[in-house]
Amino acid sequence: MDESRLDRDQRPQRSHRTRNIILTIILVLLVGGIAFGSYKYFAVKNAVNKAYNSAGLQKERDTNALLKNKKPISILLMGTDTGELGRTYKGRTDTMMVVTINPNTHKTLITSIPRDTAVNIPGYPDQSPAKINAAYAYGSAKTAIQTVQKMLNIPIDYYAMINMRGLVQVVDQVGGVTISPELTFDYEGYHFTKGQPTKMDGKKALAYSRMRYDDPRGDFGREQRQRQLLEGVVTKSGSVTSLLNQGFIDSIAKNTQTDLQFSDLSAIATGYLSARKNIENTYLSGQSGEVIGGQDMEVTPQSQLQKTTDQIRNSLDLPKATTGDIALN
Repeated sequence: MDESRLDRDQRPQRSHRTRNIILTIILVLLVGGIAFGSYKYFAVKNAVNKAYNSAGLQKERDTNALLKNKKPISILLMGTDTGELGRTYKGRTDTMMVVTINPNTHKTLITSIPRDTAVNIPGYPDQSPAKINAAYAYGSAKTAIQTVQKMLNIPIDYYAMINMRGLVQVVDQVGGVTISPELTFDYEGYHFTKGQPTKMDGKKALAYSRMRYDDPRGDFGREQRQRQLLEGVVTKSGSVTSLLNQGFIDSIAKNTQTDLQFSDLSAIATGYLSARKNIENTYLSGQSGEVIGGQDMEVTPQSQLQKTTDQIRNSLDLPKATTGDIALN
């Protein structure tokens, strides 16, 4: 086993301060709707409406009933960095995470899926096997959701996509963020020193979140830095209130795409925020690098797929089930 893989598999499994863009929107919604009256409330509502985009897929579960009864839900969180979400070229997903939120256990589980994971993409036999990050490029959010559902035999209730390149605008709207880098490296003309608090504007923050190959943790390391950046945005000046300006709200709407409607976010804001108390990070691990069709891919053993399936289904209070059958193993 190479050193980078060993480092990745030995990484810490818990982070008490992890955040993601879904929780960002929820927090903005909650504060805007309760503390700032109708103006901010409707501004956030309009932003959510602009970001809404159905995946065009029949959901496996009745999501309205889930929210009404405060049952655990799952969200497929994806990130791109190839331009604004209104682009004609979709690009591939650089980040893919399954977020499960359980208000009964007050826990959130974030499961990262490496972008190079080898899969057979549903509906695209001629393009398979392929890296899982190609699923979105081939068939948009619908195919990305189908691929994850079939690979792990889990239901995906909602999806959300954040344009990481668009975070340049978001970070600049809040006046920059201060981050303590998790490692020392140089990238795109910027230098970062581990543990040294660094004020970053949008472009520097993007560079910090994008670097991949010099991080011994690979995809997991980049996702950690992306979440660190999002956390920096949320905790700007120690308060969500500083984010509630029209420029920030418009930037979120412009760079986010989701099938969560305003009513869904309202339900989550009132019934699910306790799940932020305990946030656990895990990773689809144990993969081995193989060259398939001339591409370097990561092949996941069936045992690791089953382990991940068990973790996610347990987080959703679902009974055990055999993992999916479209990943290469």
